[in-house]
Amino acid sequence: MNFVIHITGIVQGVGFRPFIYRAAAKFDLKGFVRNSGNIGVEIVVNGNQSSIEQFIQYIKENKPVISKIYSILVQKEETEKEFSEFVILPSIKSKGDSIVLPPDIAICEECLRDFRNPQIKRYYGYPFIACSECGPRFTTVKDLPYDRPLTTMIEFPFCKECLAEYSNPSDRRYHAQTFACSTCGPRYTLYDNDGTEFEGIKPFNTAAKLINEGHVLALMGIGGVHLVCIPTDEAVLKMRKRKRKRKYKPFAVMAPSIEKIRSFATITPNEEAILTSFRRPIVLLDKKKDFPLSKHISPGLNNIGAFLPYAGIHYLLFDNVDHPALIMTSGNRSNIPMAITRENVLEDLQEMADYFLLHDRKIYQRCDDSVLLMIQEKETIIRRSRGYVPEHVDTAFPVPELTVLALGPELHSTISVLKKGRIFPSQHVGDVTSLETLEFLKSTAKHFLHLLQIKKPQLIACDFNPVFNSTKLGFEFLERYGTNLVQVQHHHAHLCSLMNEHKISHDEEIMGILLDGVGLGDDRNGWGGEILLGTYADYRRLGQLEYHAMPGGDRCVYYPVRMMASILSKKYNSEELHERINQDYLDGLPHGVQELNVLINQLYDNAKVVQTSGMGRVLDALSALLGICYERTYEGEPAIRLDHKAQLGNPNKFKFELPVVKNKHEIIQTTPLLHKCLQLKQDSNSIVDIAASAIKCLSLAIADLAIEKALEKGIRKIGLSGGCSYNRLIVKTIKDRVEAHELTFLQHEKVPPGDAGISIGQAIHGAAYLTYF
Repeated sequence: MNFVIHITGIVQGVGFRPFIYRAAAKFDLKGFVRNSGNIGVEIVVNGNQSSIEQFIQYIKENKPVISKIYSILVQKEETEKEFSEFVILPSIKSKGDSIVLPPDIAICEECLRDFRNPQIKRYYGYPFIACSECGPRFTTVKDLPYDRPLTTMIEFPFCKECLAEYSNPSDRRYHAQTFACSTCGPRYTLYDNDGTEFEGIKPFNTAAKLINEGHVLALMGIGGVHLVCIPTDEAVLKMRKRKRKRKYKPFAVMAPSIEKIRSFATITPNEEAILTSFRRPIVLLDKKKDFPLSKHISPGLNNIGAFLPYAGIHYLLFDNVDHPALIMTSGNRSNIPMAITRENVLEDLQEMADYFLLHDRKIYQRCDDSVLLMIQEKETIIRRSRGYVPEHVDTAFPVPELTVLALGPELHSTISVLKKGRIFPSQHVGDVTSLETLEFLKSTAKHFLHLLQIKKPQLIACDFNPVFNSTKLGFEFLERYGTNLVQVQHHHAHLCSLMNEHKISHDEEIMGILLDGVGLGDDRNGWGGEILLGTYADYRRLGQLEYHAMPGGDRCVYYPVRMMASILSKKYNSEELHERINQDYLDGLPHGVQELNVLINQLYDNAKVVQTSGMGRVLDALSALLGICYERTYEGEPAIRLDHKAQLGNPNKFKFELPVVKNKHEIIQTTPLLHKCLQLKQDSNSIVDIAASAIKCLSLAIADLAIEKALEKGIRKIGLSGGCSYNRLIVKTIKDRVEAHELTFLQHEKVPPGDAGISIGQAIHGAAYLTYF
């Protein structure tokens, strides 16, 4: 009697089949294991039933940490065939199968033990140590199938010892495509600022000594380059000065252990589980009250981004560093993708780094660190990149034969490719506002199409805004492929991404609350405070925040006093507003009285300016009004600083009346909110209490309107998406209100709620558009 076992799910890389081989040997089972395309993994064994049951239980409890098992189906097979051994058979491949390519995986515990063991000379202290269950994957792959000759490791032929391990099914390095040892693998070299090589030294020991002395090091890693320095005031300020446009944007820190992170941040059990996972993302953690690191790491914020080493590279560095953590920030010039060749790193970062620790293994795909935080005990991803990409997201409804290329928005951009019911989001690309980043976006799209063997996507999906470079690229691809193109309204894409994550059916409507800075609406105004009733294919706008003018356009984003002035201009005449700003807020206008005069003229002379309903703009204005932030030096800064002040306040201290005006749909008036906040501030009330109360009351007004509309339409699900979904008070307030009405609240957990998740929404909208309409 044989037993046929089908395991379905994501089986990362080639480590799963050797694991099954070793498990079968443990229980003295004979048969075979092989990959079976989209079905999953097929195992056929014969043996006694007790051993097979133990075997299955062992698989469930001891599978590699990088594997995901959705189901195990066991069938008895009547046959006389007996197996004499257990073997690993070649994979069954059917034309057009979707790929399962694993992300880059943090160093595993077994490799770390080899790395620390002086008896294993080939791996002792070797920075590129890896096995079938850990190490680089995505960043090295040029083509499929995932075999060493099609990775950047082709330039490093195996030594005899490595080849023996690679060929032995009992060894955990069996068919590990990207491992090597100190005999045959890549090496590091230390350079000075002129590109001169250090000779006769131990590169990591010398690099650590230089870091301890306060120098900035450019460290080439798995998928790019970090700029590294110690977390002292002097070193951090030096880093900020050299990064130029990094005036206040927070830096992340890497620490060698959880214990070291606990010395400067608080960690919940869920946060610890994420920090120590094979993904090793940056996690935003609350700072300890007596924060021992430099105050310039994350100025004005209550949290700090921290992560753990994910390669031997980092452990070698920390072995000789005298500090509990190191600043680790992306090694790139502002709005330019990271350099990934030694020559380009030396050239691009010459003005930023004092020394360069670089290796000779090519990085085929740059890949930034992933970033997330916990909100309401749920993972909320800010940047989905290293450790996650290129894992796919399943479509909520079947689209087996459709291919879609989605190109994302303009900021925090990613691309996504849909094939055979799977959406493959790319790594973080960034703000597509430079030619270099546009080229990165284009090359990323081509690489994913190539890996997925798509010669011509059936549909191109892009943003509704015609001025975005990503939209222009969509039309370029349209001309190249001669296919279809659909432009997706920004907030509808947010909603579609959320719906797909929660497996909403193709014909089900949900109520969406979409809150962010801006996205072009179908009335050609800037949207960002929206209540939409939608399916994947279409939507209706049922509510919004009040429109406000943006005098000077994007200048309001960078100098939020302008946005504050715009809102207050509806309550004060020109002389009153001029006097108020001149007296209390002139520091928020770089050109002083001259700029103020022009601003007042713009506001009261009925000049035609951009209108916005963006929640982000209201929060920016409130941040300026309370004196928290007058200049945006990084994306979302005024609203983020406002959020962190509000975390210190009492959200129930003050109440606000926010009228709802009926037009084509309901419009929540936000002018009274700022007017009362100004009065409260003038009466010397606590800034943190005003901030917390204002955010809570505004969130309640939005939730109440969404609930009212949902009940009117018989809708039982209300979801929240958009960049403001990173604000904990907003999420908690809306969630509590929705659930108090016994409605289901949906929030993101697996894909970013911000613009990094837009391409997923574009892809699934495109699939629905072609499939059902």
